[in-house]
Amino acid sequence: MNTDPDRDRGVLSPADRSYLLGETTMSHEQSRRNAEARIRQRVENAILDFDLLLHTLAEKDRRQIFDDVHTDQALLDGLRAMVAFAYVGTKEQGLEFDEVLVPAIRASEEAAAAKRANANVSVDVTFDVETTSETPLEGVAKRLEAGEPVTPRELFSLIMRGEDDPARHESISLVGTDAEGVDDQFLERLATYLEGEVRRETDSRAVIELVGEQNSDGGDDGGD
Repeated sequence: MNTDPDRDRGVLSPADRSYLLGETTMSHEQSRRNAEARIRQRVENAILDFDLLLHTLAEKDRRQIFDDVHTDQALLDGLRAMVAFAYVGTKEQGLEFDEVLVPAIRASEEAAAAKRANANVSVDVTFDVETTSETPLEGVAKRLEAGEPVTPRELFSLIMRGEDDPARHESISLVGTDAEGVDDQFLERLATYLEGEVRRETDSRAVIELVGEQNSDGGDDGGD
């Protein structure tokens, strides 16, 4: 997750980013509601703007935007997050994601073939998702509490659940860090999100040392 609030303005202003990152405290409830409504409106208008960008932005400008996609990890992470945001949002509303994805890919491939190959093509797009429940998160939380190792994917799921605070531990031991889909960038993103530092022990084991303020008093944040 990109946590730099001071980037040039995009969909979000620096003030919007600071609010979402918890770095800005609203003194009044109405101020908080206004900030959230402003962010929702900006995101919705940005989504609508992509229709304009797709059909009117010059190809040379589009190519320059994606020019570093193979080497710019932040850009690649942002693209994945953009798709994930759309996937989660449509799923929450009961809209099958293939109703978004399939027409978009088909139209893009047809347009590309017509422009570059002067051909009419038939495009077959298959999108299929299968999920298998593996580890109950309560068990993961208990292992983490006991100082036992967890996998990076388990830690990620625990963070996404939002009911636990892994950052209050002094360190988190990770196993299975050589699994498919788990690379140094993934581990670094986990550590950055928890305000810690990752240290590789072996190819399959690592430790995230937590250096944030949340664990400086022994793990109790005191609350309000």
